[in-house]
Amino acid sequence: MAEPRVPGGRGERVDLPCGESVPLGSFDLGMRAFDCDCGSTHGVVMDVHPPDRFLPEFLVEILREAIETTSEEMPEFGTPHLLGIVLEEYPEAVVAHDATEDQDVGFAMLWVTDFDSRRLHELIVELVIELMEHAVSHADDTSALTEFEQQMHEFSIPEFVDQYRDQRDLDAEAFY
Repeated sequence: MAEPRVPGGRGERVDLPCGESVPLGSFDLGMRAFDCDCGSTHGVVMDVHPPDRFLPEFLVEILREAIETTSEEMPEFGTPHLLGIVLEEYPEAVVAHDATEDQDVGFAMLWVTDFDSRRLHELIVELVIELMEHAVSHADDTSALTEFEQQMHEFSIPEFVDQYRDQRDLDAEAFY
């Protein structure tokens, strides 16, 4: 059975982290995962996907208030910043593709990971927690760091991701 494809791509190809190369048109806005010929399922994220795909809205708002961006193209903390954190930590496992020249695909940036979408979700939560811990460690209040670390010992990233994905219905066919 043929898979639906988004028009566009103009023959452009995306080199995946596994070494496979696929047409840019293989990716559509609703994708969160790509079943590859290599046998793996790669996590897929686009700049048009909201950051609350991974994190609760209240936390996204806190991050937007707390993090100053230096980019005129992306003046507000969002999905590209989350994927930038993952790319920085796992450069060999993430491919970033700039599709700004192709107006037909509906997105400007595409990230494809060696991780499936669930594992990618866990990594994003883990990396954001590390950023938060780093920020708290610079506070003058040592009790805040102690309290944060204590709360994080009780926090289960896999459990959070399971609950969040269930709440957001992220395993169903949806935009996110």
